[in-house]
Amino acid sequence: MSTKEQNGHEANGLPVHDTVTFEPRDIDIGTIARYLIYLGLTIVISLVICVPILKVLTSMAVDNDTPVPPVRAEMNQQQLDNMELPPEPRLQGVPGHESDAQQDMRDKVAADMKANNTYGWVDKEKGIAEIPVADAMKIIAEKGAVPPPPAVAPEKKPAQEKKQ
Repeated sequence: MSTKEQNGHEANGLPVHDTVTFEPRDIDIGTIARYLIYLGLTIVISLVICVPILKVLTSMAVDNDTPVPPVRAEMNQQQLDNMELPPEPRLQGVPGHESDAQQDMRDKVAADMKANNTYGWVDKEKGIAEIPVADAMKIIAEKGAVPPPPAVAPEKKPAQEKKQ
């Protein structure tokens, strides 16, 4: 870029260009330094105010807390940890629970699949049997529908006499 006058604009010793503009002065370092000093002082003053308030409130909380019962004071850490768990029966997956929730779910799914795919009698005297679900669906598809339950005869009500 040149510092010569171009298109009627005086250069004043500064670079001149049609599409470039700039501020004639830079940021004042003194102003930025003052802002940083004020920020640091504000943080220090905040700490000076907040730390004693925290100490007073902490001591008040300790004084107002209920003392630990003597029975709990004599317990070791393992006994205290066991006390924090809810009583049995606990939800599966809770720390300290003996059974594995994932294995229990796999066992349940396997038992359900076995029950849905086996033949057996529910009530042999009445002729009620269980069959695999796939076979039951085929039977219903062949017959078209499930037969309706036996109809129960409605009770006859005596005719009411009309009073006139």
